[in-house]
Amino acid sequence: MSAHIAPSRAERMTPRAWGLLLVLSGAAFLEGIDVSMMGVALPSIRAELGMSTSSLQWVVSAYVLGYAGFVLLGGRAADLLGRRRMFLTWLVVFVAFSGLGGLAGEGWVLVTARFVTGVAAAFLTPAGLSIITTTFAEGRVRNRAVLVYAGAGAGGFSLGMVVGGLLTAVHWRWVFFAPVVVAAVLLVAAVALVPREPGSRPQARGIDVAGTLTLTGAMVLLVLTVVHAPEVAPAVTAATLAGAVVLLAAFVRLERRSPAPLVRLGILRSVPLLRANAGAVLLLASFMAFQFIVVLHLQELRGWSTVETGLALAVLGIDAVLAPTLTPVLVNRFGNPRVLVTGMAFAALGYLLFLPLGPGWTFVAMLPAFLALGLAFTLAYGTLAIAATDGVADDEQGLASGLLTTSFQFGAALGLAVATAVVVAATADTSPQAVLAGHRAGLVVPLAAAVLGTALLATGLRRRRSAT
Repeated sequence: MSAHIAPSRAERMTPRAWGLLLVLSGAAFLEGIDVSMMGVALPSIRAELGMSTSSLQWVVSAYVLGYAGFVLLGGRAADLLGRRRMFLTWLVVFVAFSGLGGLAGEGWVLVTARFVTGVAAAFLTPAGLSIITTTFAEGRVRNRAVLVYAGAGAGGFSLGMVVGGLLTAVHWRWVFFAPVVVAAVLLVAAVALVPREPGSRPQARGIDVAGTLTLTGAMVLLVLTVVHAPEVAPAVTAATLAGAVVLLAAFVRLERRSPAPLVRLGILRSVPLLRANAGAVLLLASFMAFQFIVVLHLQELRGWSTVETGLALAVLGIDAVLAPTLTPVLVNRFGNPRVLVTGMAFAALGYLLFLPLGPGWTFVAMLPAFLALGLAFTLAYGTLAIAATDGVADDEQGLASGLLTTSFQFGAALGLAVATAVVVAATADTSPQAVLAGHRAGLVVPLAAAVLGTALLATGLRRRRSAT
């Protein structure tokens, strides 16, 4: 018999509430680690499956596009079909297709498995976050729960590079098999601890499949446009870009006419929500671009092993400790907007410090940049989740969570695509000097995104001062 948490909002963190939060945070950690482990494993996957640089980025992009394309549907499904039902069902799918990825013998099988795993995460994550925001009372208790949850996701994202390096040293397939074991344990615990929703009945008529397909298609075409722009004729680039615009316009038209839209367009009138989502796009775009370039540089140009690369990036994992402990204190003391802007500014600083990358750089030379990025995720990741869901009605918490996750994942895919295109275009030949020049050019992408994000989020500070 499943345990049941009372439907009334938790005003304090009871042992049972902590148990629920740990299970949901474990799923967030798993999702974060699943994304970042791929980054360290990419060179090994390329070597065994014979994938090019452009096709290699699809191992990551397929996941994040499946995630970004379906997460709004996932958020809506959580609201209409039941948060517990969606969380448990898609955790099973996550287990199955993560295992399939580990068995893949060809690149297309791996990319397909990654896409479906991303779709599973798209239903899993907004269900988990909306369970938190509807279980804990708004204010300090909910803020703490959201920051612990988001800190777990950010910690998994950064620690995944270390774990990925260690697992890839055994074999890259363990990067897929290890999440299967963790997810199976979480599934058992979730059955016991995730609360049932009294009186809720599935309302499948509110599921907007057409909106989901047009939005996903638009994002896929946009990423294809960016990735292949340096390699194809301008007419092909123009055609795919036009296709993305047409599908996006079709999505907006569908949402305006649908009696149960995937996205209630009125929610986009909220300036704080739009600002938080734009910040999420730029934060993840900058980091995924940075990670992709740094891993290629360290392993393929410098000859570092996967273990050495993972350990070098381990310092980014400080957010796993600081996000749930330090960030709530800072938010209570200085307010969410100030902490958020500071976090994005640390990201810009980290990328700036890495920009003069040289062929003889040691780990000590890279350490200040890694520390700055660890602090960036400590301060920005969870506070974006608060900013994006604060003040949203209960029946749209799944939608707000889905919008934020869409922004995170689409930002990751877009940043990776732009960085790949810049590196390919700027690399004149395969000589070490040319490859290094390409890497340096690519590092401008995360810096530009972080600077833009800092400026954008700072407008929230000005608005707050004028309001007071």
